[in-house]
Formats: sequence, structure tokens, C-alpha cells
Amino acid sequence: MGLYARRVFPRLMNLAMDSRVVARERAGLVPAATGRVLEVGIGSGLNIPYYTGAVECLCGIDPSIELWRLGRRRAARAPFPVRFIRASAEVLPVATGTFDTVVTTWTLCSIADPGAALAEMRRVLAPGGRVLFIEHGGSPEPRVLAWQNRITPVWRRLAGGCHLNRPIADMVRAAGLRLELMDVGYGEGPKIFTYRWKGVATAES
Repeated sequence: MGLYARRVFPRLMNLAMDSRVVARERAGLVPAATGRVLEVGIGSGLNIPYYTGAVECLCGIDPSIELWRLGRRRAARAPFPVRFIRASAEVLPVATGTFDTVVTTWTLCSIADPGAALAEMRRVLAPGGRVLFIEHGGSPEPRVLAWQNRITPVWRRLAGGCHLNRPIADMVRAAGLRLELMDVGYGEGPKIFTYRWKGVATAES
């Protein structure tokens, strides 16, 4: 990615993910986080205002220091300590069983190995911990999924590695996580971009 793209693309993504529709989705999930929280793909910190006083501390993981520079002001206003670690989701540099809640929102689409990332999320959960997630991916409608499959090779090059066609629920289960609650359906906008999963998962015993 060229220098111009490295500077501009994070800002464009930040604007896109800060829409009113996306904000409502965040508000319906993130406040459920409690205790010691790990956010995978914290980006520019758009979830930070939605965490509540039930959060003891927040550790944010993201490979993009450019995005995190946009989020420092949000972190400074949080009523709990926020720590940022520049790292890949596939190898989380934190101890096993550390966190009560792991949060990931619109992140699994762009991780190179989402299965490894989900396995890492499971690893770092404390006993009784939960993964809270909102993700978009492959539609259950064959015609829509066919278009997602066609477009994804080009789209991921234009959109920071974003895949439109990943089977999110299957990947969550394959990582040894049990889906406790899940809401699925299309959001606003074209179907190829907006099929989403929102839910809560816990580690299989």
C-alpha cells in the first residue's frame, strides 16, 4: 500500500464505520462487556464511548497505529484505563485466561487467518468469559453469496483485506466457542455488504 493510501484509507474507514446505523449496532452490544476487556481490532476506538462502568480495564489490539492515533482522544476520556498494543489478532501477546470479555466488531472480515484469531480469543478468556461480536459476512441466500464470492477478490484489495463472504458462525464454532445468543440479518444498504451476525459466545467446556 502506498504512502497516500496508508494515510487516507484509515480515515475513510473510520468515517464509514461511524454511521448512525453502525452506532446503533455498537450501542446494542458493547455495553454488555464487563470486567477485564480485550478488544480485538480496536482501530480508532469507536467502541470506547459505549463501554460502561462495569469495565475494569480495556486492552485494545490492532495492527494499525494510524487508526489508533485517531482514537487516543476517546481513550483519554474513558473512565477506566485503556492500553493499546500494536499486534496481530492471530497471535495475541497476552496471557492465557486473562480477560472476562473479548469484543470484536467488524474485524474478522479483514484478518488474514480468522480461525487462528478466534482460537486466540478463546485462549485468553478467563473461566466463564464471553466473546461479544458483530461481524458481516456471507449471506445465506445463494444468489447473494455468489455475488459476494465474485466481488471479494477485488474488494479485499480495495478495502484493506475485507472479505464479504466469510461464514462467521461456522468459524466461531470451529474455534471451540459456543454461541449463546445470536441475531442475524441484513442491515441497511446492498445485501452483498450488509449481512451481519451479532452475538455472544463462550468457550466450550
